[in-house]
Amino acid sequence: MSGAGQRRTHRAVQVVELTGPDGLRLVERPDLEAGDGVLIEVHHAGVAFPDLLMSRGEYQRKPPVPFSPGVEVAGVVRAAPAGAHVRAGDRVAAFVRVGGWAEVVVAAPGLVFPLPDEVSLRSGAGLPMNYLTAHLALTRRGGLTSGDVLLVHGAAGGLGTALVQAGKALGARVVAVTSTREKADLARECGADDTVPTAGWLAAAHELLGPGGVDVVADTVGGDALLDSVRCLSKEGRVLVLGFASGTIPSIAANRLLLRNVDLRGVAWGRLIEDEPDYPARQWADLMEWHAAGFIRPVDGRSFALAEAGDALRELDSRRGLGKITLALGPADERNS
Repeated sequence: MSGAGQRRTHRAVQVVELTGPDGLRLVERPDLEAGDGVLIEVHHAGVAFPDLLMSRGEYQRKPPVPFSPGVEVAGVVRAAPAGAHVRAGDRVAAFVRVGGWAEVVVAAPGLVFPLPDEVSLRSGAGLPMNYLTAHLALTRRGGLTSGDVLLVHGAAGGLGTALVQAGKALGARVVAVTSTREKADLARECGADDTVPTAGWLAAAHELLGPGGVDVVADTVGGDALLDSVRCLSKEGRVLVLGFASGTIPSIAANRLLLRNVDLRGVAWGRLIEDEPDYPARQWADLMEWHAAGFIRPVDGRSFALAEAGDALRELDSRRGLGKITLALGPADERNS
């Protein structure tokens, strides 16, 4: 990508039809002006489930077609407003809500986060959505404390690995639910104390933990596991609903919660920060402390070129991938950095 001022257009992926991965097109569009935001030259962009859902018109946020997907990016600041905590040349990660699959984006200053030198731009592209969601889920919504037992469904994906690492940072015993040996190995590399297979996970968890049960279940998958997640809880335990990677939104009879004195709690980081714009910066400070202590180690999944964005969504939809899937947009010699 050329330096600032040398290029009047940039490449972006757009959703031109709400047909999922097949509805994406690579386009050339005019460069953006920073205005009151931070102008960022994007080197890597995260691929998240909201992107997949938005490409089908199934997400709660429904931007008018055509639009560019992409909620999180990492790159280098081109320009920043006076008084911003970042400046031109800084390496940053950012949350942009929509439009991140482009070589240039503008982000709100409060949603731009400086990256430590030891975190690559590729890894940085997977930090905002997953790790800030995991932080909200386990600290504020889940009330996880040292010595608690945390069970994570979908523990080898981008959000799942973030939950495992955040759980360990908070001092929990972490049990990872995974569908393959390879995914179980990855969960252990991220810090999980124990793993149980997806098939028969409830019986395996009971055998592993005994009568004590689980204090917090973090569910990124949805589907049929919800009732069993409630069944595995300890007294006054909590199930955190974080997403529906299975494609099925489950339901449960409320008496199940009443009779067991347990909670079912939703976690929607993107919605919450609309009302609390200062909250992400406080979360980021915690994440950087956890990173310095060795708990936060982003797991890079497959990287796709910008022109392969449809394939990246298909990979996400298949649930075969390990770690965080990203798009590479920067110079060729920096796409693995």
